[in-house]
Amino acid sequence: MTATLGTTTTTSTTTTSTTRILRPLVMTGGMAAAVASLATTAVAAVGHAAGISLDMAGQPIPVLGFATLTAVFSLLGLAIAAVLLRRARNPHGTFVRVTVVLTATSLVPDALADAGVATKALLMLAHLVAAAIVIPALSRRLPA
Repeated sequence: MTATLGTTTTTSTTTTSTTRILRPLVMTGGMAAAVASLATTAVAAVGHAAGISLDMAGQPIPVLGFATLTAVFSLLGLAIAAVLLRRARNPHGTFVRVTVVLTATSLVPDALADAGVATKALLMLAHLVAAAIVIPALSRRLPA
């Protein structure tokens, strides 16, 4: 009977602790997604103004498309962080490893895209800028 009570107390403490971390994580994730979206849009706009084509396979990539996709994938990163917060023994370390691998993987389609070298480099830069904003922001909110 004591073991059950102890388990219940531990579960309750873990749930309360997780909830206390989750709220700031969500707020930070939303802010990071917004900042990263603005940053990648700026990267695209500056690159385009400098003469880098935003065409892939003959179709233009809208500058605001950078913001939209950055927001979507940043929120996916937030979802990954939230799941790891609840499930991983070391949410911080696991999140960093997973997101670095996902960031590296996200560069592959850019490298293989039907686009000019400068366009590919601009797309890769946008991915790295977003990752440099979102990954540290979220990982700082996760316990080691």
